[in-house]
Amino acid sequence: MQVHAYLNFDGRCEEAFKFYEQLLGGKINAMMKHAGTPAEAHIAPEWADKILHANMTVGDTLLMASDAPPGHYQKPAGFAVSLQVTDPAEADRVFAALAENGTVSMPIQQTFWAVRFGMLTDQYGIPWMINCDQAS
Repeated sequence: MQVHAYLNFDGRCEEAFKFYEQLLGGKINAMMKHAGTPAEAHIAPEWADKILHANMTVGDTLLMASDAPPGHYQKPAGFAVSLQVTDPAEADRVFAALAENGTVSMPIQQTFWAVRFGMLTDQYGIPWMINCDQAS
């Protein structure tokens, strides 16, 4: 069994996934738009180029997403995408990039459990936690 995060965006899924791919060293495996699919008949014409389904490999995990059609998008709440890194400098780099044009709820810092830990909501409305555990 595996558990993967599935994110919903307000029309910026493609932009967000291209940003995450570059930032996290991921690989976009699929980026399916509504256009040309049976779903196209159920959306407004201006929504045809929005993402019906996308998935990306990041390390040995899978991140999936889509654009929620107008009237169906809800601001993410009650969860965060947790990114585990092993290098404190990498934690700082990723945190800074995700925080740009976003909202920091806890600046990245040393805690009693981690060399680096921080929380933020990125410019796409996705909540993140960046964690770099202390060496054992």
